[in-house]
Amino acid sequence: MKIVNKKAKFNYRLLESIEAGIQLTGDETKSIRGGFLDLGNSYAKIINNEVYLINANIPIRGKSENQTRSRKLLLHKDEIISIDSKIKAKKLTLVPVSLYTKGRLIKVKLALAKAKREYEKKEALRKKDIEREIEQELKAKY
Repeated sequence: MKIVNKKAKFNYRLLESIEAGIQLTGDETKSIRGGFLDLGNSYAKIINNEVYLINANIPIRGKSENQTRSRKLLLHKDEIISIDSKIKAKKLTLVPVSLYTKGRLIKVKLALAKAKREYEKKEALRKKDIEREIEQELKAKY
């Protein structure tokens, strides 16, 4: 099972990826294994030398609790220090790219990312449209 954050690739240039564990409750784990998760507006932040996933929406069936609460990500101290120094030096953002199962564990793939400018996003959409048109023409010929 893998859930991908499509907005991350559109809004950011992904530079370096990191795999982290995530601290969840039992109900949240069941929801994620069922495919119910929205990473669209989420990001990760370092607070007191600990990394937290903020604003990830995990709807829990039958409960109306805080579904976007901050969840602690599990990384080694040296990894956290390395990430923090890179974020501060290059003005980067820590963005969740995907969430997946690895055996019985649930892992989050984070990426150090640089925000794209508006014209870069428009250019990416233009390229995608051109590629789609080319594929349609090739299918029509054959």
